[in-house]
Amino acid sequence: MPISQFMAAINQLADEKGLPKEIIVETIEDALAAAYRKDYGKPSWKVEAKFDPESGNMSIARAWDVVEPNPETGELDEPDSQILLAEAKKKDKKLKLGDAIKEPLPAREEFGRIAAQTAKQVVIQRLKEAERDIIFNDYKGKEGQLINGVIQQIEGPNVIIDLGKTTGIMPPAEQVSSERYYPGQRLKFYVKLVEQSSRGPRILLSRADPNLIAQLFALEVPEIISGTVVVKAVAREAGHRTKIAVASTMEGLDPVGSCVGQRGTRVQAVLAEIGEEKIDIILFDGDVVQYIKNALSPAKVSQVHLRKKVGHAEIEVPDDQLSLAIGRGGQNVRLASKLAGWEIDILKDGKKTSEAREAPKVVNSSQPKAPETAELSQSAPSEEASPPAAAGPAAAAASEKGDHA
Repeated sequence: MPISQFMAAINQLADEKGLPKEIIVETIEDALAAAYRKDYGKPSWKVEAKFDPESGNMSIARAWDVVEPNPETGELDEPDSQILLAEAKKKDKKLKLGDAIKEPLPAREEFGRIAAQTAKQVVIQRLKEAERDIIFNDYKGKEGQLINGVIQQIEGPNVIIDLGKTTGIMPPAEQVSSERYYPGQRLKFYVKLVEQSSRGPRILLSRADPNLIAQLFALEVPEIISGTVVVKAVAREAGHRTKIAVASTMEGLDPVGSCVGQRGTRVQAVLAEIGEEKIDIILFDGDVVQYIKNALSPAKVSQVHLRKKVGHAEIEVPDDQLSLAIGRGGQNVRLASKLAGWEIDILKDGKKTSEAREAPKVVNSSQPKAPETAELSQSAPSEEASPPAAAGPAAAAASEKGDHA
C-alpha cells in the first residue's frame, strides 16, 4: 500500500523534531477534537478524535464520565461531560464508576477558519511540549557527566552553549576566570543541573566544577572505567590548581602512574582541555596521618597531630618546607584541607602560622568526606560523557610527575 501524504508528513516531522510518530498522531487527534468542538459542539463537551494516518480518515465521538451526583447538590458538576451511574447503566449494564461512555458524532469534512486556527495552535503547542519533555529527559540522564558543546554567544555575564538539540547556560560562578570564551569555541562542559522551566529545559553547565577534572581523567584513563583505579576526592581552585586523590583496587597497580600515563601523556591530555591549571595527583591512603601528609605534597611533613573529635590536624614541617607546605596565598594547605576534609594548621617552631585554612569538620576521622566531590558513576565514557569512580575521602603521596603536571 503506498504511503499516504499524511503519513509522509508525519514521518518528516518525526525526523525533524526527533519525536515518536505516536506523539504526533495523538497531537493531530487532539487538534481535530478541538476544532470539532469549536465548530460543531460546545466548549464544555468532551470530544475524542481518532485519526488513521494511512488513509487520512477520522472518527469523532463525544464522551461522558460515569460519576455519582454531588452529595451537596444532588446534581452533576459538569452535565455536558458527566453522566450518572444509573443513567449509564441503562445503556450498558457493565459500566461502573470511573468508566466513560462514548457516542459517535457525525464526521465533518470542513472546519471554519477559527476552528482551523484553533487546531493549528493545538498542534504547535503540543509538539513544543512534547519536544521539551524529550529534551529534558535526554539531558536529565546526563547530569554529572561531560558533554561537548560549542559556544553560541556571550549574553552579558552568561555564556550560551549550543548542545545540538538545545542550548545550555554557563553563569559566571561556573566559569574559569583565566579562560577566555568566544563564539564558535568548542569545549567540554560538566552538566551540573537539568531542570524544567516555563521556557523549557534549563541546562546548567560548568567549567569550574571539581568533578570536571575527575570526568576528564575518566576519558583518558581506562583503569578508572574498569574500576581498577578509583577517584577518591577532588579539590579545585579553578584556573589555578587541582588536587585529585586516587587509589587502586588491584594489588600491584600504581594509580598515580596510571593517571599520569607514559611520559605524562594522560595528564597532558587533561591539561590540554583546562589550560594552565596545575594538577597534583595524590595517592590515597586509608591512614589519615599518611593521607594528610600526601595531600600536602610536594611539601615534606615532619609530624601530624590529630584532634579527631573536631576534625582538626596540626602539621609540623621543617623550616625549608614551610612556604612549600603553605603555598602561594595559602593555596596548597587550603586545597589539602578540602581534599582530606580536615581543618589543617601549619606549625612553625610549634606555633600556628597565619596561613591556617579550614575544611568542614567530620565525625569519622578515619574516613573524612571531601566536601567538593560528588559521587561519580562508573559507566563507560563517550564523546559526551565519562563517569569516574565514586568520590569520597582520600589519602596518599603525589608522584613527582603528578605534582608538577
